[in-house]
Amino acid sequence: MTLKDFLANPESRFATVATTDFNGLLRGQMVSARSLRGIVEHGMGMSPATFALDPTDVVLTIPGVSDDAADFHDDPLKVDAATVRRLPWSKPGHDLLVLSNHYGDTAALCPRSLLSRALARASEAGFMPKYGMELEYTLFDETAESARDKGYRNLQTATPHKSHDLVLYQVQQTEWYEAVAEMCVPLRIDLAKMHEEIGGGFMEACIAAGTGLEPADQLVLLKNFIRALALRQGRSVTFMPRWSEDADSQSIHLHMSLLDTRGQPVFHDPAARHGMSTTFRHFIGGLQRHVGELTLIFQPTVNSYRRFAPGTFAPPGLTWGFENRTTCFRVVGHDAGSLRVENRLPGADTNPYLTAAATLAAGLTGIAEKIEPQAEVIGNGYTQDTQGLDFARSMPEAIERFRASAVARDWLGERFVDAYASSRQSQYDEFRKKVPDVELQRFFDLG
Repeated sequence: MTLKDFLANPESRFATVATTDFNGLLRGQMVSARSLRGIVEHGMGMSPATFALDPTDVVLTIPGVSDDAADFHDDPLKVDAATVRRLPWSKPGHDLLVLSNHYGDTAALCPRSLLSRALARASEAGFMPKYGMELEYTLFDETAESARDKGYRNLQTATPHKSHDLVLYQVQQTEWYEAVAEMCVPLRIDLAKMHEEIGGGFMEACIAAGTGLEPADQLVLLKNFIRALALRQGRSVTFMPRWSEDADSQSIHLHMSLLDTRGQPVFHDPAARHGMSTTFRHFIGGLQRHVGELTLIFQPTVNSYRRFAPGTFAPPGLTWGFENRTTCFRVVGHDAGSLRVENRLPGADTNPYLTAAATLAAGLTGIAEKIEPQAEVIGNGYTQDTQGLDFARSMPEAIERFRASAVARDWLGERFVDAYASSRQSQYDEFRKKVPDVELQRFFDLG
């Protein structure tokens, strides 16, 4: 179904026009087919203040957008007709979904617009990124209400034990896996793989590699609609990087390679070690040198930094290695068609558009500056020195490094850097006021 087909069909009633906020949550409106005709031509208004909202609509501070100087006006969204999908559970005539992004001044804040700009800049440099994403999440046999009533403690996960690739649990949960796969068809999500991961109810779903905005669009849709599917089944999911001290860390792994203007891979050199071309080495060098200053994109919430507690399977530093999951940048593949780098730093709470844009920015800066990577890690990266290259280990450090990042300001823009850093500072300040239960347990009586 195309947008033109929907508008021409007299049975068409309503469509959903959506975009993403800083958190990667879809936000939008259901509009009549009659209204959609005007929206396609003139755009649809949505306030930039949307970008100041945390997931539960706590308003964070962005200067000029949500502070005392703000007027909370609307700015236009431009519909992208190429993104038309069908909502998986809606009736015909009510099931059109189309993605959009801000244009004009607010494009400087819009994650989808920022990735579009980064992709265009890559094209100008002679490269076409090819990328796919892996999404980790935990499924619970709890409703949203029952989880809240339990204080989010002692929750019943969909499976009781750690179960990496355990077919027994995959078979047990056939209905869930089949429902996810069926949901992906009308949403045009190219789902490549699903399996059990390293904790009770812990699962992974993978988007096949592609080009342009499409893989990020698909990951955004998958993340939002997996949550919707769980709610419809009286269950719940979380993408928190660390939802419990007994749980391992949850992430989004981004796999990326580069093609030239003819569509030929540029990361492969059969004569080089691991088949890695000079261009690929410089891309890795850029990731090592610049991803640390972009940590705030990959670790955007106060919970993100709990993912790196001792004993979790999270990157130890900005190291790289060939087929080595104990490094941050894992080189994967053995030929021109498969060779790529896996960025293992992003948490499951990241915005896919921003994650792809930031990874591309760091890597292409490495190519432009001809940055050679440090020595690859051989063996277990958790037991070795990180060679002095590290990401931010706390939110205040991440905010400070992001504000000072020339790469962030160059690739993502001055206005976005200031706005995003301000929103994260606002979130951090809000949580600094809280007293965690564990502090009461440890210090109330005898502290």
